[in-house]
Amino acid sequence: MEKIHLDILYRDEILVAVNKPSGISVHKGWDRSNTVMVALVRDQLGEYVFPVHRLDRSTSGVLLFALNKEAAKSIQEAFQAEQIQKRYIALVRGIAPEYAFIDNPVPSKPKGPRVPARTECWRLDTFERYSVVAAQPKTGRLHQIRRHLKHITHPLIGDVNYGKGEHNRYFRKHFNLHRLALHALEILFPHPETGEILHIIAPPTEDILVPFQEMGIQSDVWQPQLSLVKSEETSGKSTHT
Repeated sequence: MEKIHLDILYRDEILVAVNKPSGISVHKGWDRSNTVMVALVRDQLGEYVFPVHRLDRSTSGVLLFALNKEAAKSIQEAFQAEQIQKRYIALVRGIAPEYAFIDNPVPSKPKGPRVPARTECWRLDTFERYSVVAAQPKTGRLHQIRRHLKHITHPLIGDVNYGKGEHNRYFRKHFNLHRLALHALEILFPHPETGEILHIIAPPTEDILVPFQEMGIQSDVWQPQLSLVKSEETSGKSTHT
C-alpha cells in the first residue's frame, strides 16, 4: 500500500479527524484501489477505526472516524438527526445566486430510490464566468452537493459525472486543477461523550488552494464560518425544488 502521511486535525480517546486528500476512497470496494482512508488512518494510528460519514473519492477535507463502535453509532445517529453541520467550498460553472436553498430528492445509494435532500449555498467570489460557493448540506445523500449544484445549473468544475469536459479541460490546462473542485472545510458537532461542541477545520490542500490563488480568488473564502452562519432556509429566498 502506498505510504501517505495524513494530517491529523483532531484526536481524543474516541474520535479522530483527518484532512482527506483528493483521489482516495474512504472504503475499499468503492473503487479498485488498494489505498483507502480506513486503512491509512488505521495504520497511522495503530488501531482500528470506524468511518462515520463519507466523502467522495475526489473530494478533499475533514473526515471523521470513531475509535469504537459505540462512538460510531452515536455520531451516525447525530448525522441522521441533523445535529452535525458541514460546510464545503466549491468552484462551479456560471455566476451562482447570492444564496440558494435547494430542496430536491436524490438517491441515498447507487441505483437507490430518491429520498429528501436539502442543501444551502452561498456565493463567495467569482472568476470570469465561474463562482466559488459555500455549500452546507442539511442531509447526507450520495453526491448530494454535486447533484444539487447541477440541479441549479451550476455544476462543479472537475466533475466528470455531472459537469462538462470542456470546462474541466480549461482548468486543467490553465490552472493545473486536476481534481474535483470540492473541499470539506469544516464540521461542527456535539462530542458523543461530553456534549462539547467541536469545530474542526481542514485547511485547503495544495492541489485546490494553488489554482484558486492563481485565479485571484479571495483568500477569505477559506475562512471558517459555521459558528457564524445563520440558516436562511425559511426565508423563502432563492429556493430551488
